[in-house]
Amino acid sequence: MLQTRRETTGTIPREDSGPFRNRAVMNWLFLFASIVAFLIVFGAFVRLTRSGLSITEWNPISGTIPPIGEQAWQEEFAKYQATPEFQQINPSMTLEEYKYIFYIEWFHRFIARFAGLLYAIPAFYFLFTKQIPFKEFGIYFLMGMLFIAQAFAGWIMVASGLVDRPSVSHFNLTIHLLLALTLFGLALWTALGHKYGFPDKIKNMKWSLPSKLALISFILLIIQIAYGGMTAGLKAGHVSDTWPLMLGKLIPPNLFNSFLNIFESPQTIVFIHRWFAFAVFIAVSALYVAARKKSRSTEIQRGISWLLGLVAFQIVLGILTVILRVPIAIALAHQAGALSLFALVVYFIHRLRDLDAKQLL
Repeated sequence: MLQTRRETTGTIPREDSGPFRNRAVMNWLFLFASIVAFLIVFGAFVRLTRSGLSITEWNPISGTIPPIGEQAWQEEFAKYQATPEFQQINPSMTLEEYKYIFYIEWFHRFIARFAGLLYAIPAFYFLFTKQIPFKEFGIYFLMGMLFIAQAFAGWIMVASGLVDRPSVSHFNLTIHLLLALTLFGLALWTALGHKYGFPDKIKNMKWSLPSKLALISFILLIIQIAYGGMTAGLKAGHVSDTWPLMLGKLIPPNLFNSFLNIFESPQTIVFIHRWFAFAVFIAVSALYVAARKKSRSTEIQRGISWLLGLVAFQIVLGILTVILRVPIAIALAHQAGALSLFALVVYFIHRLRDLDAKQLL
């Protein structure tokens, strides 16, 4: 009977009585998380090529099709010519050069629309076919709301660069990034639940030391990524092209002479982003030591050693980004590295909590 149910519905059996697990839902969520991850990295490419302000209107339906014909392109180009970015940064840009940045941003929005369909259609299909029980649909509904929220945040971000200045608000950019990361993390966590089980549903389960350190690493990583977003939004990576010295000093003066500097000063923000990376490295190092001492599985120990190596490599990429003056290829690798770290930490929190749960059995 169990074999028949597994073949017909894709249900994944589990030893405990946790929430419903389904292989088809798992595969959908992994695919959706992958598309969101691609959008996050491609969004960095949009920013680095200064393409994000090339489309000056948000038309979710009609914007699906790019301009057709010379007159349509001239009208679209005229809208861009009225923006601060064209007037202050690209006054000599030709129509052909404009088409290049337009298509980059158009592709970004096209994939975002595709991601929306990739979420909505399967979500309601699985709900109506009861492969996702209605009582457990809350987490999937939250994903939908997050997707809508980050789409609105993306347009608010773009709009912030169309009026008075040729750049978007670094706060809006960071909010857009963090909402996308939250959506990615939630989809990944739920997919892992369908694969391994849902340890977060077990009440009063204590956190082991490795689990606590993984959570601390996650929090520190989020802070570091947030400062990376603000660094990108302010183009603060161009403040100084030396490392470890910055502006000729290890600690430049007046970095913290005002509390607002930690949110608004390019020099202070990039300084924090440079050195907070080592806080993440220390936390992951502590996680590595704790996992070995607590005799966690060989898979977990080996995986955390790879995680530690990736943190170190990410720091190297960050240094190269600075000293090579933010080349696109290395900056994109740095963005992808941050996303990979985020995904791995989410994975290890899930796996460590699952081990915590198994100790209760």
